[in-house]
Amino acid sequence: MPRWHNWSGKLESRPAQLHFARSEADVRALVRAARHSGRSIRTAGAAHSHAPLVANDDQAILDIQGLAGVVSADPDGCRATVWGGSRIFALGNALNTHGLGFANQGDIDQQTIAGVTATGTHGTGRDLKNFSAAVTGLRLVDAGGDVVEAREGDPLWQAARLHLGAFGVLTQLEIALLPRYRLKEESWNAPLEEVLDGIDAGIAQNRHYEFFWYPQADSARVKIINETDQDPVYPLAQEGERCAWSHEVLPSHRPVPHTEMEYSVPRARGRAALEAVARLLRTEFTEVQWPVEFRTVAADDVWLSTAFGQDIVTISVHLPLGEDDAPYYRACEEIFLGFDGRPHWGKVHYLDGEQLARRHPKWEDWWSVRDRIDPDGLFLNPYLGSLRPA
Repeated sequence: MPRWHNWSGKLESRPAQLHFARSEADVRALVRAARHSGRSIRTAGAAHSHAPLVANDDQAILDIQGLAGVVSADPDGCRATVWGGSRIFALGNALNTHGLGFANQGDIDQQTIAGVTATGTHGTGRDLKNFSAAVTGLRLVDAGGDVVEAREGDPLWQAARLHLGAFGVLTQLEIALLPRYRLKEESWNAPLEEVLDGIDAGIAQNRHYEFFWYPQADSARVKIINETDQDPVYPLAQEGERCAWSHEVLPSHRPVPHTEMEYSVPRARGRAALEAVARLLRTEFTEVQWPVEFRTVAADDVWLSTAFGQDIVTISVHLPLGEDDAPYYRACEEIFLGFDGRPHWGKVHYLDGEQLARRHPKWEDWWSVRDRIDPDGLFLNPYLGSLRPA
């Protein structure tokens, strides 16, 4: 029986079938075959999620990384249509050759574009939204194996911009972009209290502002990134000192497998939430060495976005593989929930469907659109099925 596992290796699955698609025609045929055989099907990209979104034992998993590249680019309109299996790092250079660039990126650029829009993945920046908010059109293979397109304003577009892989197999996405631009990065270490006192100014004065707090040293590594007219400097300096095109500066190298929990809280409550996590580490989890990450994301109108209707701060906690992360993560989650937190869809959390519904005002609407396009749950695995409203 085939074996699938996520990036860290912590999540794995034994599907009855594991397919690698290289064309939309192949995807259509595979979806029809899965439906005919009575198997559900989940789509895998780069497998970078820490949540059990893809695992589908005894069913089917479809890897779409073979559907990669730029389909078309519109430099004047600042749009591009790309294949869903395209890795973010590969799209960066390809879009740059068309004079375009993503408005923002996350710390990691190994995911596929269908994957980052599936989970609302984001970077940092007071005025910058997540990847899902940049989707202006999409093309998917539905439960009947037919191609369906949705554009701005359609209910399907509104719901499937952040899709969790539950509407069908997204083969193409149209993305709103910016004219290509260069960035300069700076970083420094400072005591946590000093950083906390400067949070508001740091967020207001920089395009990108974030920091990692290392509890054992009680020191934070602050990073700011701003646009520049300076020429790129090659070879690239180490992280924290780079000056180059946006796609060369925004991502960071994260080679060590780990697990991660991330919650978003209203921006006005960000400092208090971070301070509560710091108290937890200083009193109950004094052995934790991995850092706590603090970023910002702008409000959007994407139904299942953690930034739906509000500017947010995201706080991420990490542990290496091999450690029992549940006690630490559950304690952190209790804090985050006390600050009206919403979990990142691609990271560890322990909420059920009812708890998630209370935190997402458009929860029922999202499921209603989803169930109309896939009433039999062909694209649901046991995990997503457990979240489905009764």
